[in-house]
Amino acid sequence: MECVFGITGNGFALVVADTSALQSIIVQKTTEDKIMILDSHKLLGTTGEAGDRIQFSEFIQKNILLYQFRNGIPLTTTAAANFTRSELAQALRKSPYFVNMIMAGFDKDVGPSLYYIDYIATLHKLDKAALGYCSNFVLSTMDKYYRKDMSLEEAMVLVDKCILEIRTRLIAAPPNFLIKIVDKDGARELAWRKTVEDVAGQAPLAPDVQVPA
Repeated sequence: MECVFGITGNGFALVVADTSALQSIIVQKTTEDKIMILDSHKLLGTTGEAGDRIQFSEFIQKNILLYQFRNGIPLTTTAAANFTRSELAQALRKSPYFVNMIMAGFDKDVGPSLYYIDYIATLHKLDKAALGYCSNFVLSTMDKYYRKDMSLEEAMVLVDKCILEIRTRLIAAPPNFLIKIVDKDGARELAWRKTVEDVAGQAPLAPDVQVPA
């Protein structure tokens, strides 16, 4: 039940992802970060098999940083998206990665941009995109309320509408969502939307119950 979606606005792009790590019917954690900061001005939100998702996103991140180290200039968002698509296409008939992505970036001469990339190496530049089961509900919500010239405050209202729709309509909706932004000031974490906190490291629920040795 993974959910990733993104939108562009007036001078920025947002990527939103659930933070649940799942195995079969088990929720292992609710603080998994599925939005990788590729470099100073790029984000990559991913869904798919956990191993493929982590390995491929780290592979893309390191190669983008390597290009910048070797050449002294960063890849544009368009170039990074096409490089990612190319690597998926090459792996498709050898050892395919089951991973779907939304890449967001900000370029000085272009502004914000958003790219949809799926596991069969399909690449599209979009103003709004969604991956996973949430796309059944989020895309229609964005179609109704989205505008290209949205301010950050208006975009956050739309994000909250989308998250509410997911929580209302999806039978096993993720409890927590992470929101990251990329704009002229760089890529960074912006906000969380939480309904559940991980209990790891907290006191036991019934501390007065004694378990026999």
